[in-house]
Amino acid sequence: MDDVTIPTLYPIKQALPQGEPVDIERRLEAEFARLGLAAQVRGKRIALGFGSRGVAEIDRIAGKLVAQVKAAGGQPFIVPAMGSHGGGTPEGQIDVLDGLGISERTMGCPIHATMEVVDTGMTRVGMPAYLDKNVAEADGLIITNRTKVHTDFHGPHESGLLKMLAIGLGKETGARTIHQQGTVGLRDYMPVVAKHLLQHCNFVAGFGVVEDGYHQVAHLEGFGVDTVIAGDQRLLQLSRELMPSLPVEDIDVLIIDEMGKNISGAGMDTNIIGRWMVEGEPEPESPRIKRIVILDLTPESHGNATTYGLADFMSRKLFDKIDFPITMKNMFTSGGLTRCRMPLVFESDEETIKAAIYDAFRSDPSKCADARVVRIKNTLALENLWVSANVAAELNGREKVEVGDEEAMLVFAAGGMLV
Repeated sequence: MDDVTIPTLYPIKQALPQGEPVDIERRLEAEFARLGLAAQVRGKRIALGFGSRGVAEIDRIAGKLVAQVKAAGGQPFIVPAMGSHGGGTPEGQIDVLDGLGISERTMGCPIHATMEVVDTGMTRVGMPAYLDKNVAEADGLIITNRTKVHTDFHGPHESGLLKMLAIGLGKETGARTIHQQGTVGLRDYMPVVAKHLLQHCNFVAGFGVVEDGYHQVAHLEGFGVDTVIAGDQRLLQLSRELMPSLPVEDIDVLIIDEMGKNISGAGMDTNIIGRWMVEGEPEPESPRIKRIVILDLTPESHGNATTYGLADFMSRKLFDKIDFPITMKNMFTSGGLTRCRMPLVFESDEETIKAAIYDAFRSDPSKCADARVVRIKNTLALENLWVSANVAAELNGREKVEVGDEEAMLVFAAGGMLV
């Protein structure tokens, strides 16, 4: 593979689906007033649930909600709503929140983290519904979550407020109970559990966030107990409309600089890379990517490299950052063990990329020079990319795509690490 030449890459910039800018503070004030939340939280202990995803402006949203509950005479405290993430420990989940800018210091209120749950009863599908013990003992609950297309399945409710209720606040016990039923558990049972919890906890409100292709808040709306189910479904459709994509459907090698839990629940958004690898679910028809290379893990992941098996090749740099006990706990809770089969690991970024190109053309190595290569930072940042000359030629002149004139070889520092 030493004689494999990595194609010269060209910068491109594509216009992504974009929403109208949202004034976070003013919108939250308006929604708080519209829902009459001040009267509902006055004199009460209110649990505010936030998850582990890198939701845009989540620290501002959390801080404003805490301030509004306080101003109304309530006593807010924050709870991690993230299932088994953070290694399935209270301390680990507090660390995850801290990495998102949510801490007792920045929010000015306590964070109560526990993995203890209470059983709120049996649902109509024969599945128990579990709830974070601190939430169950609070006078009220307000949750905030990003609504987006799920990385494991498609259905009426995917990633959003209902999922946070059933899985995030079910902690490891609730998450495992639903996930062990596979896709059926997520698509069919998760909404039933969430609806049961709405009737068996002091639910005050849920704030749904929808982001556009630039990872900016495009919509922020609050829902009460009577509107959250329909609202969660409506926001999912808006999320589909604002979802970005790669600029071409046929790629020989996709280079992803980084993966991470703050980027996607699967580390890489499966809808972007065209790989689900979920038992019983058909693979997406596009994009069609022969080989995927992943080079690094974000610090915000705290070593959780869940679903690294979506890639074919991995750098030693990423491998050395994996906390396997944390990653395996997340994988056993969520299921889908196919996704954690180890990719081939190479010592440097350069070796990893060359191996992927070589393997894509193993039957005829002479075609390596014509490999269709695309490089992205991560599956959340798709505005600026690098593509090989043949891909650039295909995109040249396409509406909403700018192809740069300058060409560049990938630059590797000593040891073969990508600069």
